[in-house]
Amino acid sequence: MQRYDVAGLGNAIVDVIAPADDAFLLTHNIAKGVMTLVDEFRADQLYGALGEAQEIAGGSAANTMAGLASLGGKGLFVGKVKQDRLGERFAESLDTLGVRYSTPMAEAGPATACCMIVVTPDGHRSMNTYLGASRELTPSDIDEAELAGASVLYLAGYSCSAPEAKAAIEKAIGIVKGAGGRVAFTLSDPFCVGRWRAEFFALLQRIDILFANEEEAKALFEVQDFDLALQEFGGWPGIAALTRSEKGCVIARGGELHVLDAVPVSQVIDTTGAGDQFAAGFLYGLTHGKDLATSGRLGALAAAEVISHYGARPETSLQRLAMETGLL
Repeated sequence: MQRYDVAGLGNAIVDVIAPADDAFLLTHNIAKGVMTLVDEFRADQLYGALGEAQEIAGGSAANTMAGLASLGGKGLFVGKVKQDRLGERFAESLDTLGVRYSTPMAEAGPATACCMIVVTPDGHRSMNTYLGASRELTPSDIDEAELAGASVLYLAGYSCSAPEAKAAIEKAIGIVKGAGGRVAFTLSDPFCVGRWRAEFFALLQRIDILFANEEEAKALFEVQDFDLALQEFGGWPGIAALTRSEKGCVIARGGELHVLDAVPVSQVIDTTGAGDQFAAGFLYGLTHGKDLATSGRLGALAAAEVISHYGARPETSLQRLAMETGLL
């Protein structure tokens, strides 16, 4: 019996978000528009330099579960935090949203993961991530009874950084596939593609749904043109959901192709979480009997909402917005 629409497995992270200009990026040697892994010392340095900042529970897969809940979906999140201040805050945020979170907290070891996100005036976010306790997820943390109740398992490429986490992912895939569910995977970032490209290619043979933005798709196939990347998906039997920022998105499955417009926004404030929320909308549609085009439009709607404000999670009910636009 399916108890959850989607189970998200990923890094449990608290986002620390602050606006700054390009000069700040140069001063602190921050790579613009990408995610960079940092150690605890570097994270502490940046935390002090950011000054006033918002602290918001985040992590790619957890953000997607938050969006799913905002649409009225039932979600489960699997990820590791330490039993510290940020860890407690992370767990409380999911509970408030109605997302099931039962992964045991670590009592010792690295602190709860955090991500220092600098948002420049053009809306781009530059992320510096300390993975901390999130790297401590192990196969023993995977609850078979819980995961077997999910229609879709959603995995983030960011989670592929530790051997034990990879083993946990393998276990989770086996459980969900064994129960008749599907597996979705997001490439997460061009950095992740560059680092684990061979592993991502191997994973393509085992997943059913792939999320990628334009740059990630081009990096995966090592091409310079989006159309060439799209052609590479032609022989793949799964669903490719490819986002292109203001150009909208392309949904492809075999010979079926949908080119969809982006949902216009009055001002792009912060692109943090755009891909996470697109995945939330798309997976909600897919698990509630919607066709690929409608699922893509739900994804575009969710992405548009989140880029209209700071933070990676919806501030307005996505369910209400979808009903107002006739998508639900």
